[in-house]
Amino acid sequence: MPSSSVFYRLLVREARLLCRRPAELANPLVFFAIVIALFPLAVGPESQLLQTISPGLVWVAALLAVLLSLDGLFRSDFEDGSLEQWVVSPHPLALLVLAKVLAHWAFSGMALVLLAPLLGLMLGLPLPTIPVLLFSLLLGTPVLSLLGAVGAALTVGLKRGGLLLALLILPLYIPVLILGSGALQAALQGLPAAGYLLWLASLTALAVTLAPFAIAAGLKISIGE
Repeated sequence: MPSSSVFYRLLVREARLLCRRPAELANPLVFFAIVIALFPLAVGPESQLLQTISPGLVWVAALLAVLLSLDGLFRSDFEDGSLEQWVVSPHPLALLVLAKVLAHWAFSGMALVLLAPLLGLMLGLPLPTIPVLLFSLLLGTPVLSLLGAVGAALTVGLKRGGLLLALLILPLYIPVLILGSGALQAALQGLPAAGYLLWLASLTALAVTLAPFAIAAGLKISIGE
């Protein structure tokens, strides 16, 4: 069977499995919404202050929401033996894990991107900055998912790997956090944000190209192949 057909079938399979577990999809979105909704209650309703801190707040909340959903990314496949079958299959393991991460991002990361404009308006962001918020999250969240999947692959065999996953992955998230919040900050100041978005696009291209191989290597280490 061609690898492209296997990729498509695995993508469909993962989408069906995710649809059967709506709670796992809703948890990161609820966390993202609650963090941003509660923050104005803590610092006050002053619009100028909220606009000043909103770039960092939105991106930190998005980062933590993505990280929250990654601990169990490969765990069910590890427990039912699917990962062992992936490792010994004749198809590239990097292609298989890319399909899984892509399905995970399409259901959790994309939903987070679509929810962000409403929460941005709640923080008092001007309407002209909303497209920059959308594009920055659209380019940055795949990088967060792919880098997080590397940590999830390395910790899949551990019973309580959530803390270790955070320690491994959070330092790698710093460039995405800086560029994403920087793009939104530039838009708030009336400056061009294209440079930040182009850097985010470059990071996305690098992550899509290289991260699947790192994920595959991490799974082989965890499984012991």
